[in-house]
Amino acid sequence: MKEINIGMVGYKFMGKAHSHAYKDLPLFFPDHIRPIMKVIAGRNHEAVSQAANQYQWESYTTNWQDLIDNDDIDLIDINAPSDVHKDIAIEAAKAGKHIYCEKPLALTLADSREMLEAAEQAGIKHMVGYNYRFAPAVMLAKKLIDEGRLGKIYHFRAWFLQDWIIDPNFPLVWRLQKDVAGSGALGDLGAHLIDLAHYLVGDISEVIGMSDTFIKERPLPTDMAGLTATAQSGMETGPVTVDDATLFLAKFTNGTLGSFEATRFATGHRSTNSFEINGSKGSVIFDFERMNELQVYFVDDSKDVQGYRRVYVTDEPHAFSSHWWPTGHPIGYEHTFIHAFVEFMKAIRENRLPNPNFYDGVKSQQVLEAVEKSISQKSWVQVSTL
Repeated sequence: MKEINIGMVGYKFMGKAHSHAYKDLPLFFPDHIRPIMKVIAGRNHEAVSQAANQYQWESYTTNWQDLIDNDDIDLIDINAPSDVHKDIAIEAAKAGKHIYCEKPLALTLADSREMLEAAEQAGIKHMVGYNYRFAPAVMLAKKLIDEGRLGKIYHFRAWFLQDWIIDPNFPLVWRLQKDVAGSGALGDLGAHLIDLAHYLVGDISEVIGMSDTFIKERPLPTDMAGLTATAQSGMETGPVTVDDATLFLAKFTNGTLGSFEATRFATGHRSTNSFEINGSKGSVIFDFERMNELQVYFVDDSKDVQGYRRVYVTDEPHAFSSHWWPTGHPIGYEHTFIHAFVEFMKAIRENRLPNPNFYDGVKSQQVLEAVEKSISQKSWVQVSTL
């Protein structure tokens, strides 16, 4: 297969990011399967037609079922709100189409398991949108851990801090409604941290958490796009039904101790997605706001030069560097999506599951559910297994 026809559901923040990745992939990775942007779907006719023109899709529709029924579509890309992930994915699997689905995989653990079961039964390739795995600095951290260069891992601490809803008059967007989003900062931001923990360190076995919703009511929106929105006149309000901030502690099956913080109320933090890992032989620190760098520390360095070093990951031998710019020239957020789709195209060609896939999505959902249960019970909760 030299080309694969894409049908995409969603056209806002993630729709733009995914469209950009599909367009740039063949330019910088010409040896991989070429994605053909066939049809984009969205509920608002005017908005989706504009997106189709702007992102250069061949056609558009206001009914996602049209993508399922279209025999020319090979792969369904789901980046619409979380409440529709399950229905679209199950129908796509039944139609024998490969699936790329944004995170979190579903509203609930039970729904995510149904999605995985449908994909397994259909024998299709499936991938979940944990794009931060594909930052070269994160991949370097993974390499150092896998090669044993950090030794036994003692601590994993991670934090994802934003402040985009700090204004109490910011509208009640869909991300603040449980029936659409599933959860708030926990599912939106914390899910990324959980996946990075699984990817880098291993499975989480037990959690205890706490959360709060600082602003209980917000103005109803008239329009939403990405992380921006406008409010209705008259300031009619509705209840916020998700968490504004969640923190939790975790125990890993391998003995590592973890701490996680996800909040949309960290004033001054636009999108601070970071982790620190401490091992017996060394440590690493990553901050996505400086995504082309990894701070690395080794205990066996000479004492007179001992300390964290900044490793810049744009050159060989770092992941994907040969496909981008000359030495020292950085890449950005959008490149993580391109790298993710490179992995998906490779997996299809090699007839294997890409990573991360729906199994990883379910694993993350297991932790999310355990955290919510622990908050409700105010106690440690065991994470369920597949």
